[in-house]
Amino acid sequence: MIGRLSGILVEKSPPQVVVDVQGVGYELDVPMSTFFNLPANGDRVVLLTHFVVREDGHFLYGFATEGERLAFRQLLKVSGVGPRLALAVLSGLSVNDLTQVIARQEVGRLTKVPGIGTKTAERLLLELKGKLPDAPVAAAPEAAHGDILNALLALGYNDREAAAALKQLPADVSTAEGIRQALRLLSRV
Repeated sequence: MIGRLSGILVEKSPPQVVVDVQGVGYELDVPMSTFFNLPANGDRVVLLTHFVVREDGHFLYGFATEGERLAFRQLLKVSGVGPRLALAVLSGLSVNDLTQVIARQEVGRLTKVPGIGTKTAERLLLELKGKLPDAPVAAAPEAAHGDILNALLALGYNDREAAAALKQLPADVSTAEGIRQALRLLSRV
């Protein structure tokens, strides 16, 4: 089993990367959360991996963090969820967001991930409850961030756009002011 690769990043083409490890190029599929944090081509990279053997081929998946790999493995245990759908979930939600979505039983957030309908979302919530590491308990100011995120999603922004806007907001912003600031930031994009 291949658990980790350390080498030179040769190629990036979402969602696939190629890592050269002493002359051997390994193709890996990675979630977008990992992809966006990769160094430039030609730089050294270390990825944790999950190796899948099926009758139609051997597939290698790469992750920047142990949390992502653990979440991927837990997603694969859910009936009807394969590697592609598990990557889509991790591309649409960070591990912390996924943990909070499961803790709060938010079907709506999961159905925003391409390929996940209501039934699959409900199955994910049921089967993953208590299986992922606990997300940090949201403090009062962060609760406003959750409300801001939900408001942006309701207005039609995707998870990535909303999360990017949230990162630029002050930690102690109120919900109303945070929504106003986030909309200003998103209108500039």
